[in-house]
Amino acid sequence: MSSSSRRKRSILSRIVRRIIMAIYRWKGWKLDGHLPDLPKYVIAGAPHSSNWDFVFFIGATAKEGVEPSFMGKHTLFTGIMRNFMFDMGGIPVDRTKRANVTQQVADEFARRDRLALVIAAEGTRKSSGEWRSGFYHIAQAADVPIVPAWVCNERNILGFGPPIHPTGNYAEDLLTIARFMRSKLPDYERYKVLEAQALRLIEEANHA
Repeated sequence: MSSSSRRKRSILSRIVRRIIMAIYRWKGWKLDGHLPDLPKYVIAGAPHSSNWDFVFFIGATAKEGVEPSFMGKHTLFTGIMRNFMFDMGGIPVDRTKRANVTQQVADEFARRDRLALVIAAEGTRKSSGEWRSGFYHIAQAADVPIVPAWVCNERNILGFGPPIHPTGNYAEDLLTIARFMRSKLPDYERYKVLEAQALRLIEEANHA
């Protein structure tokens, strides 16, 4: 159970959520697909090209009746920011602990009845389009599915794909995700890079 579920949410978090929803509606964002009717999953989203990504993900998931969570450095969950960070869905991770980040987040999944964790799978806005594997390891450790989420900023569309259960074969599962993303935006360069990454990993595995 999260800290925010045991008390009234902070005024700041309530104001920020209202502002986010107002911006989401004002921009006229549309949804393609739906989040699964499942209690726990990882939402792996791409591209991560703007600081506005968080706003649109909050808006889109709220339309689906889901309040997503995100990972944050544990030092952000202190002082006057503590309640706000928890109320916005933050999960503190401490990279100095013996348990690595993957295990810390997997433990959080185990503690909760419901958890939809949003991860920017590219890791950085400067990414060429290749994904980092952290989202996959977390989903695998927590034994939860991955929901791919794609974004088209030109048409203001954010879409969700079908849940994918990690098989343990990262390269093949990444290819499944990449081909779903390309089915939505076939000509988008970063999704082409993602598919090429998956194919390269499969080839490397075959020659290992």
